[in-house]
Amino acid sequence: MASSSGTKDVGLQRSLSRRMTKMASTVEAGDENTAVDSETVPSSLDFIAPILRVANEIEPENPRVAYLCRFHAFEKAHRMDPTSSGRGVRQFKTYLLHRLQKEEFEAAHVLAKDDRGEIQKYYQNFCEKNIREGQHTKKPEEISKIYQIATVLYDVLMTVVPSSKVDHETQRYAKDVKKKKVQYEHYNILPLYAVGVEPEIMKLPEIKAALRAIRNVEGLPSFLLPKEKQTPVHDILEWLAVIFGFQKGNVANQREHLILLLANMDVRKKNPHSYEQLEDETIKELTDKIFKNYRSWCKYLHFDPILCRSPRDNRWQQAQLLHIGLYLLIWGEASNIRFMPECICFIFHHMAKEMHGYLFGNVQQVTEDNLKGEEAFLKEVVTPIYEVLRKEASGNKDGKASHSTWRNYDDLNEYFWSEKSKKLHWPLDGKGDFFVHPDTAKPTNKKYNQPVGKPKTNFVEVRTFWHLYRDFDRMWIFFILALQAMIIIAWHQRGSSSGLSDDDVYRSVSSIFVTAAFLNFLRAVLDIVLSFNAWRSLKLSQILRYLLKFTVAAFWLVVMPVTYSRSFQNPTGLLKFFNNWGADWQGHSLYYYCVAIYLIPNLLAAFLFLFPFLRRSMERSDWRIIIMLMWWAQPKLYIGRGMHEDTFSLLKYTLFWITLLISKLAFSFYVEILPLIEPTKTIMNLTVSSYDWHEFFPNVTHNIGVVIAIWAPIILVYFTDTLVWYAIFSTLVGGIYGAFSHLGEIRTLGMIRARFESVPSAFSKRLVPYSKEETGQNQPDDTTERKNIAKFSQMWNEFILSMRNEDLISHRERDLLLVPYSSGDVTVVQWPPFLLASKIPIALDMAKDYNEREDADLFKKIKNDDFLYFAIIECYETLRDILIGLLVKDGEQKVIWRICHEVESSIREERFLKKFRMSGLPLLSDKLDKFLSLLMEEYEDDQRNRSPIINTLQDIIEIIIQDVMNNGHEVLKEVYTFQENNKKEEKFEKLNIELLRSRSWREKVVRLHLLLTVKESAINVPMNLDARRRLTFFANSLFMIMPRAPKVRNMLSFSILTPYYKEEVLYSTEELNKENEDGISILFYLQKIYPDEWKNYEERINDSKLGYDSKERTELDRQWVSYRAQTLSRTVRGMMYYRETLELQCFLDFADDKAIFGGYRAIGKNQSDYRMLKERAQALADLKFTYVVSCQIYGMQKKSRDARDQRCYANILNLMLTYTALRVAYIDEREDTVNGKSETIYYSVLVKGGEKFDEEIYRIKLPGNPKIGEGKPENQNHAIIFTRGEALQTIDMNQDNYFEEAFKMRNVLEEFLKTHHGQRRPTILGIREHIFTGSVSSLAWFMSNQETSFVTIGQRILANPLRVRFHYGHPDIFDRLFHLTRGGISKASRVINLSEDIFSGYNSTLRRGYVTHHEYIQVGKGRDVGMNQISLFEAKVANGNGEQTLSRDVYRLGRRFDFYRMLSFYFTTVGFYFSCMVTVLTVYVFLYGRLYMVLSGLERRILEDPSLHQSKALEQALATQSFFQLGLLLVLPMVMEIGLERGFRAAIGDFIIMQLQLASVFFTFQLGTKAHYYGRTILHGGAKYRATGRGFVVFHDKFADNYRMYSRSHFVKGLELLILLTVYEVYGHSYRSSSLFFFITFSMWFLVASWLFAPFIFNPSGFEWQKTVDDWTDWKRWMGNRGGIGISPDKSWESWWNEEQEHLKYTNMRGRILEIVLAFRFFIYQFGIVYQLKISHGSKNILVYGLSWFVMLTVLLVLKMVSMGRRRFGTDFQLMSRILKALLFLGFVSVMIVLFVVCGLTVSDIFAAILAFMPTGWALILIAQACGPCLKGIGIWDSVMELSRAYEAIMGLIIFMPVVVLSWFPFVSEFQTRLLFNQAFSRGLQISMILAGKKDKAPSS
Repeated sequence: MASSSGTKDVGLQRSLSRRMTKMASTVEAGDENTAVDSETVPSSLDFIAPILRVANEIEPENPRVAYLCRFHAFEKAHRMDPTSSGRGVRQFKTYLLHRLQKEEFEAAHVLAKDDRGEIQKYYQNFCEKNIREGQHTKKPEEISKIYQIATVLYDVLMTVVPSSKVDHETQRYAKDVKKKKVQYEHYNILPLYAVGVEPEIMKLPEIKAALRAIRNVEGLPSFLLPKEKQTPVHDILEWLAVIFGFQKGNVANQREHLILLLANMDVRKKNPHSYEQLEDETIKELTDKIFKNYRSWCKYLHFDPILCRSPRDNRWQQAQLLHIGLYLLIWGEASNIRFMPECICFIFHHMAKEMHGYLFGNVQQVTEDNLKGEEAFLKEVVTPIYEVLRKEASGNKDGKASHSTWRNYDDLNEYFWSEKSKKLHWPLDGKGDFFVHPDTAKPTNKKYNQPVGKPKTNFVEVRTFWHLYRDFDRMWIFFILALQAMIIIAWHQRGSSSGLSDDDVYRSVSSIFVTAAFLNFLRAVLDIVLSFNAWRSLKLSQILRYLLKFTVAAFWLVVMPVTYSRSFQNPTGLLKFFNNWGADWQGHSLYYYCVAIYLIPNLLAAFLFLFPFLRRSMERSDWRIIIMLMWWAQPKLYIGRGMHEDTFSLLKYTLFWITLLISKLAFSFYVEILPLIEPTKTIMNLTVSSYDWHEFFPNVTHNIGVVIAIWAPIILVYFTDTLVWYAIFSTLVGGIYGAFSHLGEIRTLGMIRARFESVPSAFSKRLVPYSKEETGQNQPDDTTERKNIAKFSQMWNEFILSMRNEDLISHRERDLLLVPYSSGDVTVVQWPPFLLASKIPIALDMAKDYNEREDADLFKKIKNDDFLYFAIIECYETLRDILIGLLVKDGEQKVIWRICHEVESSIREERFLKKFRMSGLPLLSDKLDKFLSLLMEEYEDDQRNRSPIINTLQDIIEIIIQDVMNNGHEVLKEVYTFQENNKKEEKFEKLNIELLRSRSWREKVVRLHLLLTVKESAINVPMNLDARRRLTFFANSLFMIMPRAPKVRNMLSFSILTPYYKEEVLYSTEELNKENEDGISILFYLQKIYPDEWKNYEERINDSKLGYDSKERTELDRQWVSYRAQTLSRTVRGMMYYRETLELQCFLDFADDKAIFGGYRAIGKNQSDYRMLKERAQALADLKFTYVVSCQIYGMQKKSRDARDQRCYANILNLMLTYTALRVAYIDEREDTVNGKSETIYYSVLVKGGEKFDEEIYRIKLPGNPKIGEGKPENQNHAIIFTRGEALQTIDMNQDNYFEEAFKMRNVLEEFLKTHHGQRRPTILGIREHIFTGSVSSLAWFMSNQETSFVTIGQRILANPLRVRFHYGHPDIFDRLFHLTRGGISKASRVINLSEDIFSGYNSTLRRGYVTHHEYIQVGKGRDVGMNQISLFEAKVANGNGEQTLSRDVYRLGRRFDFYRMLSFYFTTVGFYFSCMVTVLTVYVFLYGRLYMVLSGLERRILEDPSLHQSKALEQALATQSFFQLGLLLVLPMVMEIGLERGFRAAIGDFIIMQLQLASVFFTFQLGTKAHYYGRTILHGGAKYRATGRGFVVFHDKFADNYRMYSRSHFVKGLELLILLTVYEVYGHSYRSSSLFFFITFSMWFLVASWLFAPFIFNPSGFEWQKTVDDWTDWKRWMGNRGGIGISPDKSWESWWNEEQEHLKYTNMRGRILEIVLAFRFFIYQFGIVYQLKISHGSKNILVYGLSWFVMLTVLLVLKMVSMGRRRFGTDFQLMSRILKALLFLGFVSVMIVLFVVCGLTVSDIFAAILAFMPTGWALILIAQACGPCLKGIGIWDSVMELSRAYEAIMGLIIFMPVVVLSWFPFVSEFQTRLLFNQAFSRGLQISMILAGKKDKAPSS
């Protein structure tokens, strides 16, 4: 038995305490004999995982040594944690102990009699076999694994064998292993120290040059250290690490990072064959890119940059690389500080100063006192700053605290924009102002406990809609002044234009400057109020500017009205008041002088607008004189300076907006404003003496209330309809741009067929790189052209094979689409058979019926069709080659050659028709069909099956000789005249059947058979719609404008980063077959949704050549399903196409002509040249491409005992093992004891796939938990350090990629090298997406069309001409170096950066980036497919836009863009959501205005007045744009894009079908979603990430689920509008005869119906009777359940109700007051209707209203009594309870009788009272919720809850009843299924069977 001492054998029990051996096992029985022990080690015991892995590895070979390894691991674990205090340690040790007890007796000795001899002998054998023999033959990764095993084995050996007993041979091997320790570490891409066979990537000259450069440590100060601490310094990064204390993992990571950057950048500048060292220009370019932001920061703060300015001598490269290395090491270890780029600049600045002291301070040696240990940088620099971040982030209270009470990432980063950062001491001492945090600050408000923190920096995010005015004040001022001017002009215009020339009109219009003065004053006030919380952090000059702005605005606010009033002779009213102020001022021209002075700043701004380069230069200048001049117009800020576009771009978007604004203002004037003027004048002149209610202000003149009611909705429409005009203009301009970009030129297979001949040349022009010599050739020769076609064929075939592997096409379709690899045997171009389909049958028909005797006419007809000619020649030559190849005897071959000679000579002599009979060709064709079919069959016994082939061949020769040739027998005799011996043998009986085993010959046979037999039209191949789409888009993209492809070696390197959390990776077998409530499994569902793909899949897995067994088929089933869902496996498969295409491109770049004509797939594995070519291609692919998936909790999943977590871990591991280039980054949490306390230590870890498990590459310790902000950007940030290259593509978990699109990646990357308008290069490349979830249902189709229009025409117009495209999510490509030095690819502050993606676009633009959009490449993207999923997504985006409205980024862009670019920015971001909200608000304003007019009686009195004859005109004015708003915004761009890409007939057809499928209902419903969540976010907050699931959601949602989801956002609002419309219809008799008014109310009824019933219309089985009954039962249970702690909202109405008010718990006082004020609108019903009741007898006394409140309170009191009685007497005093109820009932009946008999109450009064009092009760509930804390204190909260429950029950009943009624009729459910799944029905799907659960009984596979 093994011993820990190594001196004697001790039993297992003697090694451990008795207590340890009695621990209960928590491991299930099935866990043993698996590798689970090495992968589920608790985090505190991670150091034993390698030992357990070695044990598992060697167990099959030597179980005893494996046992010793496990025992050693157990001992180490027990020594480290003897009390098992760590999380999971006790369970793990118990499991391992039980396993050791079992193996103690089972593991026998193999090599020796005892453990000492066994392990020593095994160690020697292992080293002899693997290290000595394998170091020159094995690959680095194999050697790495061997050395690791050897290291572990020696450690175990030393615990078993005393050191004195270890023999010499063992010690020699151990020393060798220790000496080469660094060489067996796992590597990422570059095996820098690996032994063994040198990898191809290390042979690349650019890698060698980069390595030489960073290993140049000559001249650097050495280190004076004690001998035991001395370590060799191999490169400059290690030197920096010793100086500053960087972590080893960080150094290794950045070493590879820097080498790859240098190599990739340098190779583009020189010929790879003449490589010695790096070019100076390469290092200068990299220095400029990395330090551009740093230099800008230094210039801004007037620092001198600490960068080397020495002449370019021998040490110049070294000095520059030291700076680059230092920056990368800082960045690589900065953790969350990476979100603060200027903080990193600050750190670099001071550390570079230190480094310069060592480099240029004549220091020869650095002593130990000046050096810092490992992790010193982390502890002394990163951790103190991180702690500030963490403490501030904790102040957000999980996103619920106000933004103004804590500092986010931006606030802390902007500290380093100020002079204050200069005061921070270096080294950081923690006493500076930046580090002091008010942990114990006194709360200002005990109620909300909001601490007084440090002031915000430069900006305060306050929850108010005033941000919209402050950010976009120029737009609002323009629209308000334009509205004022138009109203004035319309008011003075009396039917003719002559009035416009009046001086009065001009004088009145000039009043807009008075308004402007007021609006500017408002802006100045908002600037002060909204930024007040940041004043303590502002400089004095900034505060002075705010105050001066306020003073000047106040001055003009006084001067403008005063001088304006003086311009009137006899002023009245308010004008007279101002006139008296300036009584002595003479002359009305003074006003115009003031206006002139007032406009001077605007004129200067207009001048600079016309010269953007001048404004750009001034804003970017850091000269103090320029800063002083610009101080008034624009305060100095580090970002947002000089964002102005070039003159041409400015002219384009200016013209766009001027045209749009002219159209909008003209429409508003003539359609909205002018028609209202006359009715308004008439109404204002009317006198109304009586009202239908108690009027509080009877003496108000001019009926001002009516005027407001009429004008308010029109004014709201005026401010929002610009969005409609934007939709129209963007559609037109986007369509024109798309047409000029050649979009949609090839959109059908027929179009592909027509243009396929030009596709190879387009492919060569766009996607094949050429040398300068080849580019100079204008006319390529025939060889070059054939070579181009051959290159195209390689790519085309890989494309087709990828679609076959994805099961989009069948074997037969694959064969029809493939092009032969080896085309040297045929004299014509071999096109894919789908182009040549039916050509040979057509030729046969043409020939057999041809009666002419002249050859010329026949051949002319043939040559008129190129494909027909190619098909005939190819068939002839291929048949000839096949026959000659099969025949063995020379004589028989000569017969074939003789026949061919006859054919060719007769054609040359034009005697073909005379020598050959065409009538025999059909018979010959039939025999050839049979012959080729026999050749294609698979034969087990070639000899036995030779006979049918021989017989058929003999028939063919006989037909040719006798039926086709006129002189066939003569030919035969002529050949056999000299072959005497053949007379005794049968002719054509010996065949070389072995030839058909060759792949190339079999391809020839298959292709010839297809050419001869396929008769259908090629338009039907392929059948799959997605395959067709991909073919047409790829072919079309080849004719679009794109950069020329570089060679792979010269292309930009890039990485892909995918953040992953807990989403599905790969579906398990159980999940595939698990049935839902309808008996439907995912597998069954997908088989019906994708029947053609399932059929193709079955064909593939049943292919005998592939030979899949049952286990493999199960795995393939899982993959097939997962590749049709939104899973990580689908994303990874798609992204790895980049690597496949890179390898293919390398082959095409470097292969010789023979290899290219031979074919990519024909590379012989055993041919050394081709093998080297393959290895070189893989090396270059590694050099250029990296894929990192940031699986944040992979480490937790690895150790978790949860089945789903374990499944996710296994699936991710399997992905790494399958795709060797895939890397996974994760956050590892380890428990450690620090100062006697257990603490969690966090690490960023990168792993790759090994042989069986993952292998750790880098481990970098973090200062703390990296998730202190939003999860997704933090997840991206921790992994971004492991990415490589100059570009970074962000790919989300719901995306896919395609082989043919990946082939264009190097073209796209070339866009980064194109300069735009001067020196600007793109910083973000936008890429279009294909939404692949559109075929599931009508909802998915709607979302697919909407999303497609946004990612195509929408982003096209944003990028050009509007120049306001940002980053809207993945798959954009970032300039990686630009963004890693400017804060990363997203922002992470809690809540405010909820839409993290778009902020990276904002940040890029503010930092002078340039964003473009490209449509010649696309990636796939999944979208939400269920109603609730879609609504959650829309809610998340609306929440995000609400938070954006409050953000500093939107403020800065809105204020610093020029006017027209600001308009583009507003209407395409937050303005869209604000306009949606105002659109909904317009309906409310209109209806409440009409309610006021109807209930007060004003409407009736005005219209009945004999002086008003314009009622129709009044109605027409009111109806303006009611329908214009509905759905138009989303539909127009959609129709244009479908028209562009698929034809306008298809677009119109799709539009009609969408309307029939109620798309308008869906979009109207989503309008409500946007409005609700956007408004609530700004008012109260509550924005959060909403997980949508991304699963297959096409099944029934319960009524309770829908009610919870949409109650507040849609149902409550819909019912309110329903009551409004009902009241107006009941009391507004005047308009019932007006069809126009019916039209306007119809649109509102449509809105109400959409909001109330869309969730049920789009809910599968929503009207099925049984489902409806089940929903009712579930709803009743949910409503009745009591809430409480731990009760989830989906279980109890009370819990849900409390959760719904969550936002009110954390809102501020302003939000509560606004809620109360808004609730007051419900009181108008009661006030208005009680005066309409018959029982009021026409009284208008205020007592009537007071009496109604008495009734209301009495009813509430009675309800309270009933509730209390039920609670107090309901159980113990049943009789008392019943008596109480009876008394109340009798009292109610008595009161009602009295009211009917005595007071004149009528039945109609009762219904009217319900309409009156129900809204009042709801208002009381809303007010009570806003005052919740107070009511809870006085004890009436339970009553509020019960009243709310009653209201919820009534609302639920009202909504549920129509569903119940419709469910009675079976045809409604059938109609709904057809409506929801029309797309599926059109493709022959069986959705109705799916929903009913009627499965086919046939086996699925």
